[in-house]
Amino acid sequence: MRPTTLDALRDAVATAASERAPLRVRGGGSKDFYGGMLAGQVLDTGGYCGVVAYEPTELYVTARCGTRLAEVESVLAERGQMLAFEPPAQFGCGLPENPGESVATVGGAVASGLAGPRRQQVGGVRDFILGVKLVDGSGRVLEFGGQVMKNVAGYDVSRLMAGSMGTLGLIAEVTLKVLPRPQRELSLAFEMGEAAALGALGRWAGQPLPISASFWHEGRLVLRLSGAEPAVLAARARLGGEALADGGFWPSVREQRHPAYAGEILWRLALPKTTPPLGLAKSGPFEWGGGQRWLSGEIDPGAVRAAAAEAGGHAVLFRAPESLRCRVGAFAVPAPAVLELHRRVKRVFDPSGIFNPGRLYAEL
Repeated sequence: MRPTTLDALRDAVATAASERAPLRVRGGGSKDFYGGMLAGQVLDTGGYCGVVAYEPTELYVTARCGTRLAEVESVLAERGQMLAFEPPAQFGCGLPENPGESVATVGGAVASGLAGPRRQQVGGVRDFILGVKLVDGSGRVLEFGGQVMKNVAGYDVSRLMAGSMGTLGLIAEVTLKVLPRPQRELSLAFEMGEAAALGALGRWAGQPLPISASFWHEGRLVLRLSGAEPAVLAARARLGGEALADGGFWPSVREQRHPAYAGEILWRLALPKTTPPLGLAKSGPFEWGGGQRWLSGEIDPGAVRAAAAEAGGHAVLFRAPESLRCRVGAFAVPAPAVLELHRRVKRVFDPSGIFNPGRLYAEL
């Protein structure tokens, strides 16, 4: 199914609900590898696309769920603005049906909750969601939030959609806050080990430095400075390091084309930035000032999740063969009380349980 109107999307959901037939909500398919197992009849949202509203002076853009991120970013770039959380747009490049084409959609970006290198400075996906139009599991069209932050009152349901993996409803439209592009950007490289890099990032975090991204891998730390030109140049003089001329470096991190992400199995760990190296395997890359770390290869899933939990964080099986994802789950199952809260929210938005069953947790 590839509906092209909101009414058609609503009818498709209502029919599935009446038949209790599971739906697999899918945009560009660039994140099919992410999360739990794929199940249900595909409901392709790519036909419901287009930028609905864009107000550069009010710093917001509203787009339909099937709108390609590349289209939104192109519109914003004409006015010197951007989606500051840098959602990955080309995970799907190289697929047979999309060789070299950017396939990620706005709806998928919100549902996955994935952000790029600039999250270190500006925040994640949920921090930029102003409002959503949602088709719930009964086929009703619901609207939450607005177009500016002052319109948001009470519990902000729209932000609940970030990272929900499409399990709560079909995100038909979303309004996102946008920001001006920085006046100047500069990347610096430093040769240092993992522990030294974590220590340096910790020190720099307490200083007024315009660091918008960081990436460490195999003894090399790269920083990106973003902001007004005087601030960037002053920070460069203060930090030292070697200026990096490669303009494709940060896109390669954002889209995981960098060799550091190679491998069939990839774990993503969200940890307190001050956490020392875990010593589980050969040190993988880390980002966001040490808050996001990656491990690859054959590692005991229980050991990874236990180490992350002990450090005050959590681990996600970001990419893996189907057999491993099925056995251990992409996301660690939360404590019983928290899981029950998930179930209650799921029942409110999706009483028939038709949306992306098992994509977040096997229990949902």
